[in-house]
Amino acid sequence: MERYRTRLMWVGAVVVIAVLGGLAYLNATSPAYACAIEWSPSPTPSAAPSASPRLGFLQPDMGRTHVDPGSFVKYIYCPPASGKHYNAQDQGPIKPGVYGPDDKTIPQGWLHNMEHGGLVLLYRCPGDGVACTDAGQTAFKQLYAAWPASPVCGRPAGAIGPVITRFDDMAYPYAAMVWDEVLPLQTFDKDQILAFFAQQAERTNPEPQCTVPSPSPGPTAAPTAAPTAAPSATPASTETAPAVSPASS
Repeated sequence: MERYRTRLMWVGAVVVIAVLGGLAYLNATSPAYACAIEWSPSPTPSAAPSASPRLGFLQPDMGRTHVDPGSFVKYIYCPPASGKHYNAQDQGPIKPGVYGPDDKTIPQGWLHNMEHGGLVLLYRCPGDGVACTDAGQTAFKQLYAAWPASPVCGRPAGAIGPVITRFDDMAYPYAAMVWDEVLPLQTFDKDQILAFFAQQAERTNPEPQCTVPSPSPGPTAAPTAAPTAAPSATPASTETAPAVSPASS
């Protein structure tokens, strides 16, 4: 031991560094989440036969528990439109914007954006063969630049959404999502995404950012007038009968 003490110390140091490096590698490469089911939507009926077509589909709610950053989460459905997520600066909600194919985001981050009313647009790679190209990323940036204020609270783009990011664990190339609502898309349809945002955003998120107005009451029936007597079949004559001529003397 005395003779090889220095050598043994160096060997021990190398072993410790290797173990720590291995743990760091495993932590960096291990998945942050898992999915039990790749969710496929069921038709959602319109509110009424005369209503405009309802965009998107309801997904069963998975709760909204806050968990510590770094926590592993298993979601029942993917892409998740609800569920456990982080509540920490820069980790959830995450900064709105366009995230490229190599930028790493996870549901635990952007689900918190949705909890506050933001929209998340997910794209899959390779997906339709366009989203992960330069042209597809340019289209996403143009959509973000033209994003309108939110439909209920009037929050400007960049306040809480949109988040446009890659997500491969889904059955379709694109998905626009607000809390508990998913609009699956086979192609990038800017008009459909904006219409879905206008129709569904800030209606279901469990942490509203403003007072949500109550539904407008229906039209009030006009007061009923007092019944009017039906007119006579033959109006009474106002002529005076001519006087009878006097008898001649």
